[in-house]
Amino acid sequence: MKLNKIPSGGKATHRKKRLGRGEANGLGKTCARGCNGSKSRSGYSIAPGFEGGQMPLFRKLPQRGFNNYRFRTNYNIVNVGDLNAIEADQVIDLELLLKLNVVRNPDQGLKILGDGELTKAIKVKAEKFTKGAKEKIEAAGGEVIAIEAAAE
Repeated sequence: MKLNKIPSGGKATHRKKRLGRGEANGLGKTCARGCNGSKSRSGYSIAPGFEGGQMPLFRKLPQRGFNNYRFRTNYNIVNVGDLNAIEADQVIDLELLLKLNVVRNPDQGLKILGDGELTKAIKVKAEKFTKGAKEKIEAAGGEVIAIEAAAE
């Protein structure tokens, strides 16, 4: 027997309940939601983990292990294709990209990714380069200048 060969029996789906259509309906007036309280209101939802005011289980459990999220290093990310649009005779670095509004955060480092095509020779100064980005810059006759990230 296969699941797609089982006969439906004719009553596989149910009609939608028609709420608020008079007392005799059984689902009139309050539409089976009771009288008052947040559960009777439209748009009601409960926060995940909420236990009615009792201290939630996930807050009772001890935190274990280490997570690097708070200590990670963030970078402004720029693709090689975006550098192709910049008319620059000088070195393309974080200060220049901030001035041209290509990146926004002056406190973060600069990382160059290899997406896009590069048609001219440029000098790029950044903390990090992907392997593909290095290859594309050097193949176009450009120069990659890796700088050490500032210690925080």
